[in-house]
Amino acid sequence: MLSSAAVTLRSSRFAYFAPSARTMSLHVQDMIFRQLFDRETCTYTYLLADAKTKDAVLVDPVIELAERDANLVQELGLNLKYAMNTHMHADHITGSGLLKKLIPGCQSLIAKASGAMADVHVEHGDKVSFGNQTLEVRSTPGHTNGCCTYVSHDGKFALTGDALLIRGCGRTDFQEGSADTLYDSVHSQILSLPNEFSLYPAHDYKGQTVTTVAEEKVYNPRLTKPRETFVDIMNNLNLDYPKKIDVSLPANKVCGLYNLPEDLAAKLKDQ
Repeated sequence: MLSSAAVTLRSSRFAYFAPSARTMSLHVQDMIFRQLFDRETCTYTYLLADAKTKDAVLVDPVIELAERDANLVQELGLNLKYAMNTHMHADHITGSGLLKKLIPGCQSLIAKASGAMADVHVEHGDKVSFGNQTLEVRSTPGHTNGCCTYVSHDGKFALTGDALLIRGCGRTDFQEGSADTLYDSVHSQILSLPNEFSLYPAHDYKGQTVTTVAEEKVYNPRLTKPRETFVDIMNNLNLDYPKKIDVSLPANKVCGLYNLPEDLAAKLKDQ
């Protein structure tokens, strides 16, 4: 049981709303926050916007749902500056390239260490600004070399990609993975944040939407273990080979616009 003196599980600066099957809304410090969901890959896409200037960013878009995201941007009257990714995904094709076609002026953004093409490459310590809002880029490799976590210090939350999942973490058995590196990344760059910070992952397979630094420091069944135990756990997961990796990785190296399935390629020709 958590000590109330040691941790705070929820920040009073947040206003929470019950999530629907597809979206969850959150307003904090003049920020518009939408958590969108892809049922097929259990991917979360995050739309963040400055409520005053209407400048926005979209994090971890999925190509099949790019039109959904573009429509939401239009309905909210937002100016989408960046379609950005926490890393080069293996389980789905990014919607970054298609969003650039759907929303003129939008730029793609990803970590330089990912090796993927983008209009903007970021590195550890960089800032991504949209209106009066800022996300700090924290390099969190281990799942992939190019994994990064985006931290909103004003909003007291972080988008952790696959580095830290709710009660879990990203796998480390392919695509430059390293359990030892991931352990360092999560503890030094994510769990080092204040206990009340909310953490939003790139995926969840059990229907959970958000966690906190405090919760994961106590309840994460992998990352609460000593390093040696964590490495042993990660090296013996025996997970299946990702189903979409052979299609997703080549496409995601070029903003999701290469070697696409026939239906998606035909759709793009009509854009």
